[in-house]
Amino acid sequence: MTIKDIARLAGVSVSTVSRVLNDHPDVSEIAKEKVLAVVDEYNYIPNTSARELGKSSSDNIGVVVRGMSNPFYTKIITAIGDRIEKAGYTMVMQQIGTEDDEVITAAKMERDKRLLGIIFLGGRLNYTKDQMTSINVPYVCCTFYNEYGNLDRSDYSSVSIDDNQSAYNAVETLYNRGHRKIAVLLSGAKDGSVSQVRYEGYARALKDFGIPIDEKLIIEIDSYSIADAYTGMKKWLKQNLDFTAVFAISDNMAMGAMKALRECGKKVPEDVSVIAIDGIEASEYMNPVLSTLCQPMEKMGIEAVKLLVDIIRDKNIHRHVILPTSLREGESLK
Repeated sequence: MTIKDIARLAGVSVSTVSRVLNDHPDVSEIAKEKVLAVVDEYNYIPNTSARELGKSSSDNIGVVVRGMSNPFYTKIITAIGDRIEKAGYTMVMQQIGTEDDEVITAAKMERDKRLLGIIFLGGRLNYTKDQMTSINVPYVCCTFYNEYGNLDRSDYSSVSIDDNQSAYNAVETLYNRGHRKIAVLLSGAKDGSVSQVRYEGYARALKDFGIPIDEKLIIEIDSYSIADAYTGMKKWLKQNLDFTAVFAISDNMAMGAMKALRECGKKVPEDVSVIAIDGIEASEYMNPVLSTLCQPMEKMGIEAVKLLVDIIRDKNIHRHVILPTSLREGESLK
């Protein structure tokens, strides 16, 4: 079906159909109802590529999601999409794998979709000025910030938690419950990602509490997945090391670790306490319920859109927002 067919069936002109599909205000309610009735009846899906070419300007905001299988992003994406729509824009989302380059993806989206701005969800922490020269619209880093790069903070916006401090707080929670032999489960202690930032918070807490770092209690698995955390934890447990608690840098990793602990005969929390950071929905339905520092996911999405829209509308300069985490007590702490 084409817009000519819709025009014929609705009894209106082709230009009227085009204005309705592009949500132009200069269309009578009667004509609009006729067109939309035909669209609904025949399940017509507009050709977005053709529409974009026909527009004199764009209302698109791009969202690049790094890590397609990460359940942590679900609530954030929902909040972002809802907020973008309420602000009168259209969300164009592209999901990529953890090994893909989000900057290249964003630059292509900017060109093809004529984006007004971009939200990076789950990107790298070490962008350089040279790498970002291909992005010619304002952008917001959501859930992370440029910890190890050399970007000027006045050139971009960000919204995230304080990953270092949240990790510190997780270890402090364990320390206050009497734990001194605290293992850490992460993807890498020096990988330039959020894993490194949270490891630095872990190390800082141990130092402040007078506990020497034990290299044997650092469990690196080079991944954030539940499956890899399970496999890595099970392999590590074969060493029969002395520990009473595990700080996992993400809920996903904690869930894999808890399965490995259970299969190796260690009860949570009777034998080993477990704490993490994130607060994804799945971890709330574990047995026992995972104790974790919850990130304000919906708030992150809302703030990211607000920051970007304010820049697009010339209402504000770039800003960096740090949001607090909150402890979900759960059942995995003793």
